[in-house]
Amino acid sequence: MIGRRVAATWALAALSLAAFIPGCAPYRMGVKSLYSCNVRTVYVPMFESNSYRRNLGERLTEAVVREIERRTPYKVVNSSDADSILTGRLLTEAKGVSVEAPTDDPRELTTYYTVETTWVDRNGVTLQNMQPIPLPPDLVQVFGTEEFYPELGQSISTAQQEAINRIARQIVGLMEAPW
Repeated sequence: MIGRRVAATWALAALSLAAFIPGCAPYRMGVKSLYSCNVRTVYVPMFESNSYRRNLGERLTEAVVREIERRTPYKVVNSSDADSILTGRLLTEAKGVSVEAPTDDPRELTTYYTVETTWVDRNGVTLQNMQPIPLPPDLVQVFGTEEFYPELGQSISTAQQEAINRIARQIVGLMEAPW
């Protein structure tokens, strides 16, 4: 009699657990719990760029796609038939002197970037309110800066790539589901 109760209790526990595993269960574990289970594929069209510097939009798109593939369970596809679409535009790009030598030579320079992104499903519904501050719910602006030192042999290209990689990490981080 006691053996049957224990077996029935274990069977009920296993059945309860199995009911929560498939689909979008309220309790999930692991890395996949950070991301929406309603999205499996993401289409990332080429980010537009308002900058006069060549290939910044392309480099940013490549970095975002790499980050999505590396950090998320989503698969990036080449079709607008995907579950979701992540679009972006590089709004501003500037370079400024942070530290000057007594001879007015630049010792440290900083690059500044502002990127606007939108993440929607295939019906145009915003998937994630991707910002911690109140902005229109369909877009978010991401800012990135990077310092570089010409005297040490660093160039604007290396600083741009570091800033682009940092912005890509921020954009993919904003794709995480809210807690």
